[in-house]
Amino acid sequence: MKLHSHFLKLHSHHGGPAEIPVTLDELAHTLGCTHRNALHIINKMAGLAWITWTPSRGRGKRSKLTFLADAEEIALESMKQAISSKDVGSAIEGIRGHARSSSLQNTLQGWLLAYFGHHSEIRSNKQIDTLRLPVNQKLHTFDPLYMNLLAESFVSSHVFDGLVGRSSERGIVPGLAHAWDVDGSRTGWTFHLRKEVLFHHGKVLSAEDVVYSLQRLMQTSQRTLYSSIFKEITGVEALNSTTVRIVLRKPNELFLPFLCTSRAAIVPRDIESGPEGDFGRRPVGTGPFKLVEISEELCVLEVFPYYYQGRAHLDRVEILHVPFGIGQVQPDTASAFHVIPNPSTADAASWSRIHSESYVRKFVTCNTKKNGPLSDPQLRADILSCLDETASPSATGTPELAPGPLQIATIPQYLGDAGHIASRLILRGYACSVLSVSPEEFKGPVRLQSDLIVFSLLRDQDEELRLFDLYQTLAEHVEPGIRAGIEGMLNLIAREPDPRARARGFKRIEDKLTQDHQLHILYEKPVQTAYLPSVRGVTFNSQGWVDLRHLWFPRV
Repeated sequence: MKLHSHFLKLHSHHGGPAEIPVTLDELAHTLGCTHRNALHIINKMAGLAWITWTPSRGRGKRSKLTFLADAEEIALESMKQAISSKDVGSAIEGIRGHARSSSLQNTLQGWLLAYFGHHSEIRSNKQIDTLRLPVNQKLHTFDPLYMNLLAESFVSSHVFDGLVGRSSERGIVPGLAHAWDVDGSRTGWTFHLRKEVLFHHGKVLSAEDVVYSLQRLMQTSQRTLYSSIFKEITGVEALNSTTVRIVLRKPNELFLPFLCTSRAAIVPRDIESGPEGDFGRRPVGTGPFKLVEISEELCVLEVFPYYYQGRAHLDRVEILHVPFGIGQVQPDTASAFHVIPNPSTADAASWSRIHSESYVRKFVTCNTKKNGPLSDPQLRADILSCLDETASPSATGTPELAPGPLQIATIPQYLGDAGHIASRLILRGYACSVLSVSPEEFKGPVRLQSDLIVFSLLRDQDEELRLFDLYQTLAEHVEPGIRAGIEGMLNLIAREPDPRARARGFKRIEDKLTQDHQLHILYEKPVQTAYLPSVRGVTFNSQGWVDLRHLWFPRV
């Protein structure tokens, strides 16, 4: 694979249809090596008939180089070798750096399309069904306490379970707890655990594991999603080996929905014997799949045959980090994906398409807590009007009220949206800069130092929880009067047992922020999944991800 990279590097610098005069000095400089090593590399390529090389004697004299092999074929071969060694990222980065046209990426994506999807093989007289999936986010940790990315939550949801879960038809359903009770004050919750549930390392689940898992949340200094809800827990105790009692500071109707999320997954208490960071890369749960391999580019799950809700149909799931958008490949390619999340061309006749009833909403907010011109509602209104896609973004010169450069803060996943905002504002005469930081840094002071902040909201079955957390965060960016109004409404929402009334409360907060020019919704898109008709059992979890436990493929 190294030799392939050398060829692509040479081709990008010296490639052409005709014979090229070049010195060994120039080749060594291009390859970043000594003359001796450059000559060794050249001779190896010539031996493979990738090039012809006619050396000229004498230092500084020009030799003759002709490229015989096609750069795309070499790049494709490099990708195949990278896939075999599970080193997709470095190969793609190398190809991206040396490719001269987008056709190379299209060729590679076509081959990747055939690589991913369902594959079956016979091992020891058993059929082993493997599903290979691409994700465009790097997977850092699967510890429920430290996860930041949806892709990490997707994997975690198949490795861990919570006390309760969600069903699109039945609402909140039993999970590790087969039943639960709440007292008259709605602050005391008692959960009754299933018996003989196994963790992946063979230990039997007990009430002490639940106590340990919730105490990890209560004691963490991490600023995590839904922290305002689990910080309301004042006590958790094991009444016996299968009964847990949880006490809240005050009633909160979002507490039970919170227990359905991946953040509230139950972990074994014996992880405290090792470094916490190790658990994120070697997680142990009770879920339908166990993690058996993890690297920068690859995550491998294998079926856990003793899963308490029944064995999954798949035997193995390989999840690879692929930095560019695999969904752009034409879906009618001969050997294609069996499941593609968020496809860009999923309307071909050969595909079925299913909607998970989830949406992604992108929006921008104004930081009016920061001393500066955005405290002027007229200026905020003008800035947000620039983002209206129905209005022409044509340049109008420098606005009379234009402040100094506006800083737009976001995370790498939303960098494209932030760039689009900046381009529209610049056309209207506003100076802008975009600051992209990691999700961890984004939770810190960087937001309060910026003028505009780009957020995303996943509207799924956990939407109420996400809205509650979102508006608590947005309240930090607004003036004290508006903040008090938001926090007061959130307190009412948390105590409201009627979900329709809670929805009206959230809508009132959105309307207030919009009317005050504090919030502007950029767009909202549905989350969809395309799949071939050969896939059976396509269902979704609460976050709109395909539930791998129920997928199966008929034998042919």
